[in-house]
Amino acid sequence: MRIQRAFKTELELNNVQRTKCAQHAGAARYAYNWGLARKLEAHRAGGKTPTAIDLHKELNRLKQNDLAWMYESSKCAPQEALRNLDRAFDHFFRRVQLKKQGKLKGQVGFPQFKSKKRGLGSFRLTGTIRVFEKHIQLPRLGKLKLKERGYLPMREVKVLSATVSEQAGRWFVSLQVEMDIPDAMASDKPGAGVDLGVKTLATVSDGTVIPNPQALQRNLRKGKQLQRAVSRKVNGSANRRKAVKRLARAHQRVANIRRNALHQATTTLAKTKSVIVAEDLHVRGMLKNHKLARAISDVGMGEFRRQLEYKTTWYGSRLMIADRFFPSSKRCSRCHHVKEELSLSERVFKCEVCGFECDRDLNAALNLEGLAGSSPDTQNACGESVRPDANQATLGEAGTELQSAACRFV
Repeated sequence: MRIQRAFKTELELNNVQRTKCAQHAGAARYAYNWGLARKLEAHRAGGKTPTAIDLHKELNRLKQNDLAWMYESSKCAPQEALRNLDRAFDHFFRRVQLKKQGKLKGQVGFPQFKSKKRGLGSFRLTGTIRVFEKHIQLPRLGKLKLKERGYLPMREVKVLSATVSEQAGRWFVSLQVEMDIPDAMASDKPGAGVDLGVKTLATVSDGTVIPNPQALQRNLRKGKQLQRAVSRKVNGSANRRKAVKRLARAHQRVANIRRNALHQATTTLAKTKSVIVAEDLHVRGMLKNHKLARAISDVGMGEFRRQLEYKTTWYGSRLMIADRFFPSSKRCSRCHHVKEELSLSERVFKCEVCGFECDRDLNAALNLEGLAGSSPDTQNACGESVRPDANQATLGEAGTELQSAACRFV
């Protein structure tokens, strides 16, 4: 099977290379903002909105006189930035249509101007890109040293592009490649249900408990201290810029801890299970509980599901999404009796009918595991046999539409 995959690693740059990367990021940022301004100007004038190709031709004419400094950077940086702008408008119009159909809540996300205050940003390069064990060679930048050796693929892959980005003073390169992976084969591995939580990251139906690193909660005190230090500095001063960098590094560390835990958990599940059943959680609605909003955000439930969706394809397993209204927590995994009420404080599930007692999260995972062994004719919560539609869209808002099937393949 042919797939597209990205490999991201940190670069070890000297001062000259940092300056060149900053110039490329500045050229990409300028082209994006200039293109957005031109699109808005054309829209207000009632004319045809220029495409990325039209904008790039106009930008090339401006380079000859007004924007001669852009010749110091690769032509790919502004060109790919304009393509990103076109994609941003495509996503905006798509979300507008979903909003009109009532399938989207909240903002539609009109493209915004990029600011240097939010970071130097990134730029994408195409063309001749060569990967070595210790270096990567990019157009107009030459050989850049890698901090992690042997991670980027060097053989049997087709390199599509390389994106260089800056985060909290550190530079990274993300290599997008096209590669072949073995086709999925029939597996004798067991299926599993996975229940996501706040106290623990996930509970698997085989009894495995994946701990939650609680990256934000454990570093919250230090983050507050660094934020106060930024507030006490004078705007525009060198000390304020230093304090902002320290705060940015702290936020990046929290994100890295969370991302590492999610990658380890999802990779292990995709490699060791044949079918994984997860819940279709309404995270936006859960965040309305202000007592638990920060803890829920610290888990990364949406990212957990997103990683499972593509990793199950890579490693030959399958992902099933249980219906949002399937009572996995209220349902007894032994006799299938469904409780009318179950408060969040009840951490041990006790069935009044059969007397079964089990950890609340483990009981929910066992109920989800029962769906993993289902055939295409999947049993729903009411016992009626139905055939789930593989192309059925995920329910966007609780209460707007009730799926008939208890689970569906992704």
